[in-house]
Amino acid sequence: QVQLVESGGDLVQAGGSLRLSCAASGSAFSINAMGWYRRTPGNQRELVARITSSGNTNYADNVKGRFTISRDNAKNTVYLLMNSLKPEDTALYYCNADVTVRRLRADYWGQGTQVTVSS
Repeated sequence: QVQLVESGGDLVQAGGSLRLSCAASGSAFSINAMGWYRRTPGNQRELVARITSSGNTNYADNVKGRFTISRDNAKNTVYLLMNSLKPEDTALYYCNADVTVRRLRADYWGQGTQVTVSS
């Protein structure tokens, strides 16, 4: 089992910044990739940003140039730095980890952290 603990969600004014963190813990696992997704009321969960174990990243078009994903492999932690926040970035943000545990690949999700951007 792998546990993901997220932090950093908050209420912020438009134009402000936040940094989300997600730490993975467990035993006998390796991380293939980690990412952030978000869900707004009435919408499906969508990819925000993802980073592989080798450092390759991809972003949703509507956050490119504003958000930066990074990771600390030694701490099994992924970060999402969000700048120039907009009201439409308001959502519940979920951390995801694509891991291999005892040679089996699996997806794990955090509980979510709320980001609210006021206009």
